[in-house]
Amino acid sequence: MARGSGGATAVLALVLLCVLLHGDFAESKVYTVGDRAGWALSSGGWPRGKRFRAGDVLLFKYGRGAHNVVAVNAAGYKSCSAARGGRTYNSGSDRVTLARGTNYFICSVPGHCQAGMKMAVTAA
Repeated sequence: MARGSGGATAVLALVLLCVLLHGDFAESKVYTVGDRAGWALSSGGWPRGKRFRAGDVLLFKYGRGAHNVVAVNAAGYKSCSAARGGRTYNSGSDRVTLARGTNYFICSVPGHCQAGMKMAVTAA
């Protein structure tokens, strides 16, 4: 083995580690749904133009008691109905980690989903 090749190997390993840490394996992002307006009746179009990844976190901010967030399937999204026993968030500051594929959310307060308080977010 040539002299100094151990140092070159260590440098190469360090460069590779840096590339991995800054590439696709980087830390997930946290997105505040609706930006400054928060989770509201007008939030349905908020995901447009954004790129989400599995593991990213959606932060739903809203007045506690005024709204909620319910994770639903495609049928629940379309019909504005939550399945019995489904996951409902109601803290006013809810963190939801995205799964790969399309993630669906509604507000189950009567009339809110029908007024547009629902959202579909697709994570790569």
